[in-house]
Amino acid sequence: MSSIRVDVAGAIGRLTLARPEEGNALDAASAHAIVDALMDFEADDEVRVVLINADGPDFCTGVDLEAVATAHGAGGSANDHERDATDIGRIFLTIRGMRKPVVAAVQGRALGDGCGFATACDVVLARDDARFGYPEVRIGFVPAMVMAMLRRSVGEKQAFDLVLSGRVIPAGEAERLGLATRVLPANAFADAIERYVLGLAAHPAETMGMTKRLFYRLDLLSFREGIAEGIRTNVESRQEIDLLGAPLHTEKMEKSK
Repeated sequence: MSSIRVDVAGAIGRLTLARPEEGNALDAASAHAIVDALMDFEADDEVRVVLINADGPDFCTGVDLEAVATAHGAGGSANDHERDATDIGRIFLTIRGMRKPVVAAVQGRALGDGCGFATACDVVLARDDARFGYPEVRIGFVPAMVMAMLRRSVGEKQAFDLVLSGRVIPAGEAERLGLATRVLPANAFADAIERYVLGLAAHPAETMGMTKRLFYRLDLLSFREGIAEGIRTNVESRQEIDLLGAPLHTEKMEKSK
């Protein structure tokens, strides 16, 4: 039985975590399948937006520790654990490297690397019963890879509190901290997700790709370099559109909605 389901409907590529009986925990097979699916979406010219959701009550409860123990025995070598960590890290890097926006629809628990999976996405839409957290420290682990994304999503002090306390926070607090983009009511969750991704898919694919590329590239640049990169992207985007046919002012763009 596959750990994920993949579907393309119109301009939306849908990846569904499909191990609800295991809390959609990530093992090596699911990590490889997720990366393969994301790369296929990126290569598919018909797909403009990727939606990641999950079966069952939880989005993703982290790494499947039972599968790790079964695969590597009581201890496992450093090479074994590095391979496992690299498999999860590739998911995060693949999402960040894609030109297409990736939206996570989170219900129930998103914990550990499952929370990192959501945080790696460009937009996190949380159902009002969602809970987010990095509880690894409570069992002697370090939420290591996820810190690179968490520090960029919330303030430094808040990020440190989350990883050191291991506390699990409700959707509303996750939204206030910047870990979730929006919180949506459970009774309208599916419809609201659909409206959101279809709205994104209506935008020009090239300009969405340029926007995402520039947004994350700014992490690596100084302020002056960021302005210079913005100028280059501005020029590139202008060459992609019909300036005479486009709204020239924000007011006109608002009226065109």
